[in-house]
Amino acid sequence: MRARVWPVLVPLTALSAGLMFATSAATAQGTDLRADRRLQLTELIARERQAVESRDREAEVLRRSVEQLAAQVAAEDSRIGQARASPQLELAAGVKAVTGPGVTVTLDDAPRRPGRPPLSADPNDLVVHQQDLQAVVNALRAGGAEAIGLMGQRIIATSAVRCVGNTVLLHGRVYSPPFVVTAIGNPSSLREALSRDPGVAYFRSFVDRYGLGYSVRNDKSISMPAYDGPTELPHVQGARS
Repeated sequence: MRARVWPVLVPLTALSAGLMFATSAATAQGTDLRADRRLQLTELIARERQAVESRDREAEVLRRSVEQLAAQVAAEDSRIGQARASPQLELAAGVKAVTGPGVTVTLDDAPRRPGRPPLSADPNDLVVHQQDLQAVVNALRAGGAEAIGLMGQRIIATSAVRCVGNTVLLHGRVYSPPFVVTAIGNPSSLREALSRDPGVAYFRSFVDRYGLGYSVRNDKSISMPAYDGPTELPHVQGARS
């Protein structure tokens, strides 16, 4: 019985395999199917980037409309007009672009060593963390910074810098190292605040030990954009005991 089944199964298997190969060839049309999937992913990323840019343009139009409406209300209400005319309030809220002297601080992961073992067995020792960036931002605030930015984005009191692996998430955007922090203020005061901050000193100990990047540069003129994101504080709900 088994001997009679094999002559039938072999042609059927060959026919099925040939049908699969023909279907794959027709679908690929002479191209690499995996490359086609990579192309689709690239196109998807390009479309999403265009969508983000389109929403940014729409948001800019809405911001201008809000500014016009606020100006109209300020003209009718003297209290609102006085508040809008206060540069200190606008500066503290981060809603106005500013330019001035300051410093630029750059933090970077330790460089890779092809063909050689890493300087530390713990990969966490070789990357910039959330607390490192937060230490720099806090030190600059303590040093009297009038405005602070990270990767070109304005940081305000409600801004949250979060780590996602070795990347940073800020205001819904992801950034890879090196991380650039800019601050407008007296460069000498800002440098002194960085030098005496314990969190920055702790990070610099890893710079000396494992080769992470850290540099501070004085700048005669830094242009800081206005903050254009939401100002609401996110709700935090703790676990019930």
